Amino acid sequence: MLLLCLRPQPYLHLPFKLLGILDVQNVPCARHSILYGSLGSVIAALGHFLFTSRVRRSCDVAVGVFILGTLGCWFPCRYNYAKQRIQQRIVQEGIKNKILFESTHLDPERKQIGTKSDNS
Repeated sequence: MLLLCLRPQPYLHLPFKLLGILDVQNVPCARHSILYGSLGSVIAALGHFLFTSRVRRSCDVAVGVFILGTLGCWFPCRYNYAKQRIQQRIVQEGIKNKILFESTHLDPERKQIGTKSDNS
């Protein structure tokens, strides 16, 4: 019984959810966007505070820069991710067709090679 208690337990991978909605570890671009938004907000708030010495206004600037920075990183990243997924799907479809039609009478490369030898 004592040996069972001393056996190391497997590490349970618990997802980190931001506000209970966004799973930062599994959603593409989420971690990147949150980190850049928070870093930008800290820098902007400190800079604003050093210039104006107004605490409340600096916090407002931090929240605004966090929202704008996070969304500013999120949308281009998701757009590029979606574009990459579409290109990947097209390439996969092309590879599947290449494998399916290779060495058959429907192979487009076989017809092109045949027409080139006829023209010579």
